[in-house]
Amino acid sequence: MRTIKNLFATRLDKSSGRIRIVALMFALLFAVLVAKLLYFGMKPEVPNTVRSAASDAVAAARPDILDRNGEVLATDIKVTSIFAEPRRIIDKDEAVELITATLPDVDAKELRVKLGSHKGFVWVKRAVTPKEQQEIFHLGLPGIGFLPENKRVYPNGPIAAHVLGFANLDGIGISGLEKYIDGQGLSDLHGAGFKLAAEDLKPIVTSLDLRATYAVRDELAKGVEKFKAKAGAAAILDVNTGEIIAMASLPDFDPNNPADALDPNHINRLSVGVYEMGSTFKAISIAMALEANKVNLRSSLDARESLRYGRFTIHDFHAEHRMLTVPEVFIHSSNIGTARMAMLVGVEGHQAFLRKMGQLTRLRTELPESAEPLVPKHWSELNTITIAFGQGLNVAPLQALMAVGGLVNGGQLITPTFLKRDEAEARKNAPRVIRPEVSESLRYLMRINAEVGSAGNANIPGYFIGGKTGTADKIVHGHYDHDKVFTTFMALLPADKPKYLMLVLMDEPQAIPGTYGYHTAAWNSGVVTGKIIERVAPLLGLPPKLELPVLPFPLLAQMGYGFANTPQHSKGQIH
Repeated sequence: MRTIKNLFATRLDKSSGRIRIVALMFALLFAVLVAKLLYFGMKPEVPNTVRSAASDAVAAARPDILDRNGEVLATDIKVTSIFAEPRRIIDKDEAVELITATLPDVDAKELRVKLGSHKGFVWVKRAVTPKEQQEIFHLGLPGIGFLPENKRVYPNGPIAAHVLGFANLDGIGISGLEKYIDGQGLSDLHGAGFKLAAEDLKPIVTSLDLRATYAVRDELAKGVEKFKAKAGAAAILDVNTGEIIAMASLPDFDPNNPADALDPNHINRLSVGVYEMGSTFKAISIAMALEANKVNLRSSLDARESLRYGRFTIHDFHAEHRMLTVPEVFIHSSNIGTARMAMLVGVEGHQAFLRKMGQLTRLRTELPESAEPLVPKHWSELNTITIAFGQGLNVAPLQALMAVGGLVNGGQLITPTFLKRDEAEARKNAPRVIRPEVSESLRYLMRINAEVGSAGNANIPGYFIGGKTGTADKIVHGHYDHDKVFTTFMALLPADKPKYLMLVLMDEPQAIPGTYGYHTAAWNSGVVTGKIIERVAPLLGLPPKLELPVLPFPLLAQMGYGFANTPQHSKGQIH
C-alpha cells in the first residue's frame, strides 16, 4: 500500500520511478504495434483479400479489332475506376453523401447498400474522368481507392456496330465479333488466371472496309429518311471470297453506349430478322430450273392467263398476258412463269435445291446472332409455287445474299465471313451448286434486267451492273397487306466478271413524289443501291469505265446464245 502511495507522490525524489514506468508502458505499446505491422506484412495473401478481389473484378484486356486495311474498329484504353472497402469505412452515411455530391450519376440508394455490406471490395464507379478522380481523392475518405483497368472503346461510334457487337464493363463480349472472340478461347485464358495485356494479344483483322461501311450506312440512312421507311439494311459481299465488305442495319446503336443495343428495334435485320424475300428469290428458282435442264434461255412459259391452283390464283404484278421466254420471265418478274418452272422441277427437287443453297437451315457465321428460317411444316406443291416467287419461306437476308452469290460466282456456295481471307481459302471447301454455264446465265439475266427491266435505277453509267428487285407484301393479322411492303434489291458488280454483290432492303418504304405512287423495290431500294454503287465502287478499286466489255458472256456465246453478248436497247420482247 505504501509503495503505491509513493508512486503517486509528488516529491521530486520519487519522480524517476514514475518516468521509468511510463517509458516502459510506451515501449511495450510500440513493440505491440511493430509486431502487428510485421505480422500483416509477412502474412501470405489469401483469395479474399482486397487485392485479389480487385484483380478479379478489373476488366481484362481484349485484342484490337481492325478493318481489312488496318484501321482500328475496337480497342482498349486505360482508365481509372473507384472502389470501396466497406469494412474500412467509418461513417457510411457521410461517405455516401460526399461521393454522390461529387459523382451525381452514382445512385445514392444503391451505393448505401453496397457500403453497408460486409464485402471486402465493391465498385463505386467504373471508368471515371481524371477530374472525377481528383475530386474523390481530395475528399480523403478512408476505404475509398482507385484501380487502373481496361475500357473497350469503339472510335467510329455506330459504324459496323452490329458486326462488332460490344463488350461490357468487365471486358466480356456480349454480342457480335466481341462475343465470338471470347468463344475462341480468350475468356478461357482469362478464366485460367492469365493476366494478358493488350500487347500480348494478336489483333483480329475483319473483312470490313471502314470507308465502304461508312458510305453504305450514310446512303442507307438518307434512303430510309427519304422513303420514310421503318428500317433499312445493306451489305456488300465479295462473291469470290465470301467476305462481307460492308454492313449496316438501321436503326442501329453506338457500342460505346451498349444499353441502346437492348432496344428490340435495333436488331441486325440481315442476320437476326427473317423475311419473305420477294422476287429476289426468283433468281434461285430460275437457276434451279436451268440446272435441272427443265428449261433453257430459249424456253417459253405460258403467262397468258393467271395460274389457278385449287382455290388460289397466282397473278403477275405487271401482267404481259402472253408466252414469255425465260429472260422475259426474269425481267418482267413473272410470278406465273417462275411458278411454272418450279412445278417442272417438282416439290422434292425444289426442297433439295433450296437445302443445297443453304436456305432451309440456320446460317452460321462468326456472328453469334442468327435466326432459323421459317419453313412450311407441310410442304405441298402450292408451297413450291409460292416459294418460287418469294412468298411462304422466311429467311435471313444474309443467307439469301449468300445463295445469289453462289449463283453468280461460277457456281460455288461460299459461306459468308466477317474475317479477312483470300479466294483460295474460301473456295477450297465450297461445294459446287450449279454448273458454270448456269452461273453465267444468271449473270446475263441480271444484266439485261438492269438494261431493260426493273433494275434500271441501279444501272449506273460506267459500270456493267446486273440486278434484281424484290417486293413482298407484309403479313398483318394473318393476311397480306398491299400497303405495307418489304423491298429488296440485289446488284452485281460487274456482271461479266463478278466481284461484289450488294443487297439493300427497306421495311415499309412509302411512295413519295417522283415515284408515281409506287413503293415497290425499284423505286426505293433500287435507288439507294445506285447511290451506294456510285459512292463505294471507286473506294473498292472499281472506277467507272467508258466502254462496256466486248464479250461479257463467252460460255453462252459458245453454246449458241449470241444474243447474250448483244446489249438490249428496247423494253420489247427478248428472245
